[in-house]
Amino acid sequence: MFPAVLIQLVIALVVIGLVLWVIEQIPMDPTIARIVRVVIIVIVAVWVLYLLIGLLGGVGAVGGPIHRPY
Repeated sequence: MFPAVLIQLVIALVVIGLVLWVIEQIPMDPTIARIVRVVIIVIVAVWVLYLLIGLLGGVGAVGGPIHRPY
């Protein structure tokens, strides 16, 4: 059985693909459409990276332990 996170990822990517398709169907200036697509793709890429880092052990594990002097 697939973990819930992978199912969430697949569903979100399908929905985002549909949103990008709908944006392509809306008549608007090509420059504005390109900006909207780039913004959506960047947000999705950051979200997927955050999700993958979370699957690999959390954000704190990337930089190592934090040592605070007392």
